[in-house]
Amino acid sequence: MNPAMLSLELAVIGLALAVLLIDLWTLHEFKHRLGYLAAAGLLVILVASLCCASTGEPPATGFSGMFVQDGLALFFKRIFLAAGVLVVLMGVEFRDRIPMGLGEFFTIILMELAGMMFAASANDFVMVYVAMEMMSVSFYILISFQRSRSYSLEAGVKYLILSALSAGLLVFGIALIFGTSGRTNFAVVAAEGTRLAQNKLFCLGALLVLLGLAFKISAVPMQMWAPDVYQGAPTPVTAFLAIGSKAAGFVLVLRVLFVAAPALALHWGKLFTWAAALTILYGNLCAIPQRSLKRLLGYSSIANAGYILLGVAALNPPGSVAVLYYLAGYAFTLAVIFIVLCLVARDSDDIAVLAGLNRRSPLLALALTLGMISLAGIPPLAGFFGKLLLFKAVLEQAAVHRSYLWLALVAIAGVVISYYYYFGVIRAVYWSEEGPEMTPIAVSAPLKVSMGVCIAAMFYLGLCPDAVLSAAAKAVQALRF
Repeated sequence: MNPAMLSLELAVIGLALAVLLIDLWTLHEFKHRLGYLAAAGLLVILVASLCCASTGEPPATGFSGMFVQDGLALFFKRIFLAAGVLVVLMGVEFRDRIPMGLGEFFTIILMELAGMMFAASANDFVMVYVAMEMMSVSFYILISFQRSRSYSLEAGVKYLILSALSAGLLVFGIALIFGTSGRTNFAVVAAEGTRLAQNKLFCLGALLVLLGLAFKISAVPMQMWAPDVYQGAPTPVTAFLAIGSKAAGFVLVLRVLFVAAPALALHWGKLFTWAAALTILYGNLCAIPQRSLKRLLGYSSIANAGYILLGVAALNPPGSVAVLYYLAGYAFTLAVIFIVLCLVARDSDDIAVLAGLNRRSPLLALALTLGMISLAGIPPLAGFFGKLLLFKAVLEQAAVHRSYLWLALVAIAGVVISYYYYFGVIRAVYWSEEGPEMTPIAVSAPLKVSMGVCIAAMFYLGLCPDAVLSAAAKAVQALRF
């Protein structure tokens, strides 16, 4: 095995250990600088991955085929690294609400990031489980990190219990797959795909694995945890859940379906159409009455999981390209929204805290507005083009299978419904009565730069998508259709 294959993961883990060690000799009033160190380190690793890392062609494997470094893995790892930089900077801004263990907080975020990167390279069901648990254990701690807040502890317990349930489903599914095929490696299982697709126990095992992964992407029927956990977790952790955990779940879904079991995926088109439709309707309808911004974003996350499932349900390369593009735009869109929430929603995340934001900080008001417009799918931002690509992939299939036509109609109805609550947030920013707190909001230079990068990325992806689409098209060559 070539050690360079693990260079990105080892660099992130080494950075995490360095932050943990330096924390021992750092005075309390300077511990927030560890966040800047972590962000700078991740930025260097991200730039190195763009400039120096191989393109993943040809794919390289290690650990007896359990780990693969290909274009798909690198595409997602770069998303995770970019998200990690933004989340760590949010954590620095959030430091006054984490009075103890700030160095450990940054360290665990970095270890969580390493777990996501291992998930992107998973090429074996055992590696899928290891990466999932590495992510879950880190999130158990991060979600309940604000030990003095009952909401945070409650969210941590809920995530722990439901994540344990999803892990049980995943392990049982892997056991059934191993029992029927005798192997857990994706390539070996796929080689016997035609025979195994007729085996009911293998199909049950694959279904249980997908249910376990549905927890990570917060898709029906494993979506129940998202609103409560999003509301109770510290805001930077909620951002990492919404961006990183969802992207990690989807890369695993793509690998399981189109690398390990492509023959089975062809027979499950209706299953994914129903899952996508129900997820879209559940997320959008439940978001309508929400007053908590983080709960609203939790239900929005469920709805967006449904939109991304459109690309999976299409069962074709354009659908998978749309999934990758949408996740890239979604990461920057959510990042700018959560940066604003870190600064504004300090003691409460009720929508009323946005009252008068346009006068307190025009920059934050503009950033939040653009984020909501992108989530709503309005041009020229990334969200519009991402949804357009997903709808196009589904409509291409509708020409052959009429069942995809009603799925497209449900998705369009979901977009229309979402306008109500997304524009409700914008209305609260610009047209609500002034709140009791009208002092100007100071924004640090790193967060100003972060918001500028996110806004520029949303416009770039919406107006000049060719480069990202080309990278996504190369990445999905690792999949089998």
